[in-house]
Amino acid sequence: MKRGILQSRASLIGIILCVNAGAFFATAQEPAQPQPGVVTTFAPIVEKVAPSVVTVFTTQTVSQTALPLPFSDDILRQFFGGQLPQRQGKQTLQGLGSGVIVSPDGYILTANHVVSGAEEIMVGLGTELRKYKAKKVGTDPGTDVALLKIDEKNLPAITFADSDKARAGDVVLAVGNPFGLRQTVTMGIISAVGRGGIGIVDYENFIQTDAAINMGNSGGALVDIQGRLLGINTAIFTRTGGSQGVGFAVPSNLAREVMQSLREKGRVVRGYIGATVQTLTPELADAMKLKGQPTGALVGEIEQNSPSQKAGMKTGDVITGVNGKKITDARELRLIVGSMAPGTKVRLDVNREGQTKTFDVQLAEMPAATAEQGAESTPQESGEPEKATVFGGIAVADVTADIRTALNLPKDMQGAVIAEIDADSPAAKAGLREGDVIQEVNKQPVKSAKDLVAISKKLKPKEKILLRVYSQGRSGYVALEPK
Repeated sequence: MKRGILQSRASLIGIILCVNAGAFFATAQEPAQPQPGVVTTFAPIVEKVAPSVVTVFTTQTVSQTALPLPFSDDILRQFFGGQLPQRQGKQTLQGLGSGVIVSPDGYILTANHVVSGAEEIMVGLGTELRKYKAKKVGTDPGTDVALLKIDEKNLPAITFADSDKARAGDVVLAVGNPFGLRQTVTMGIISAVGRGGIGIVDYENFIQTDAAINMGNSGGALVDIQGRLLGINTAIFTRTGGSQGVGFAVPSNLAREVMQSLREKGRVVRGYIGATVQTLTPELADAMKLKGQPTGALVGEIEQNSPSQKAGMKTGDVITGVNGKKITDARELRLIVGSMAPGTKVRLDVNREGQTKTFDVQLAEMPAATAEQGAESTPQESGEPEKATVFGGIAVADVTADIRTALNLPKDMQGAVIAEIDADSPAAKAGLREGDVIQEVNKQPVKSAKDLVAISKKLKPKEKILLRVYSQGRSGYVALEPK
């Protein structure tokens, strides 16, 4: 196919030369000179940046338990029929990524997923790939940033750019080690800034670029045309496994903040209000009967003794502003609050059932990890739980002790667990899945499958339903519109 295309182009060129041969030879004798201000090469920038980009090698030994996916489906099959096959074994995994030297004394930024779980990390410098053993200073899964350290001096550290000034349309270069091809450079533009809602990490504020990024580029540098670091390459959208022109980088300003915290404290300290939030969609606003076109971060769950609970906030509140700055979605709220120090007092503007309220909240420190949840010793219930069908396609059952343990639900979790769901039902299309626990219907608490059935019978035909659902470790709202 490629040969045919080249032949077609050659034929076309031949026609042009025959028609205008005189003009061609005149041009060939007098080569066109580059116009003033026109960039014809990025070689000086690459020569400046390439020594600062390193190769990261990782080694990890894992004990495998191979489970079919999705996980929740297999767990439920233990209780609603079926077997859970398992295969045991060990495997040594070797990884390859990129990193960026950020200080002459050996500090290197990379992507957290490049070094996550690694037992040994080696860093290769330069085209000759001088290898050094690296120490993991700290990692931040929330931004997918990690900081490494090697024992070496006088290294070529990269210069940071102010990523807040980056604009869509700016020319950028991506430098890294795709497929192990050291210090490969690709060019593109910034496609968008402030990109979030992708679901890669908790704190998303990505720079999107069409510069080619492939496997091995993660942790490498995204630089401007002055050779300054604009971002740390971290992910791509792809249907094939290769670059399709949609890549993402952690902005350098955010990466630098994380780096400084990791260097000084070994971890990232963030402000925390103690509430699980999600973006208020038009469907949710309609189900909540909020007038106009409200936006903000909808509170799906409030932790006990958290700053938000102490301030008087409730589930169903919509946070619309922080210290007078408007909040349009959950991502903005997480970024703003997460960038503040614990102990900071903030004023939250809240829409509560159409009424505007203000709460003064003193931020706590974001926990390093969610406290391990599990069932305490309780009487075990045996046998297959009794199921009931609601909303024209959902089979639900009570949350038994066995199910609570298997799904790792909080010990005080109550509700109706989804045992089966019709893939063509409105509930499935709204995002519900097996293993989710329905906790509320139109703000009425659900403590059992029987409760859910009773509430569902009182709903008006074709009425939009607001469900509060526990899914994947957190509670949130789902708007359901039955057929």
